[in-house]
Amino acid sequence: MAMAFKMATMGMWVTDECKNSFMEMKWKKVHRYIVFKIDEKSKLVTVDKVGGAGESYHDLAASLPNDDCRYAVFDFDFVTVDNCRKSKIFFIAWAPPASRIRAKMLYATSKDGIRRALDGISYEVQATDADEMGFNVITDRAK
Repeated sequence: MAMAFKMATMGMWVTDECKNSFMEMKWKKVHRYIVFKIDEKSKLVTVDKVGGAGESYHDLAASLPNDDCRYAVFDFDFVTVDNCRKSKIFFIAWAPPASRIRAKMLYATSKDGIRRALDGISYEVQATDADEMGFNVITDRAK
């Protein structure tokens, strides 16, 4: 089994695949977003989906399940008012109302551990529906 980073909170482990995919997104810009999920049986945080460099924020939002929690990171590129190109990484904690209470608790208590394992996150968004993580929320935060 690959090496993993243990999260102190609930005994969850962040796999190397999570960290490596994040570093590829951050430094090589090969991914636009990554969706992570917790496997409750193995206690591993794993990569659920990776969005290619050409995918959009809307693709990320559409990939999140309506009935289960997820974590996601999104690499947001934008141009400042001074015409400078910038990039900020957003961490999204997704917990829709239809997800199980146990899943909501597990994701809430494990969130800080995965955030620590993924170095370089600029902003965090907690969302229970599409409006709470709308593209306008991302653009407003990045300003």
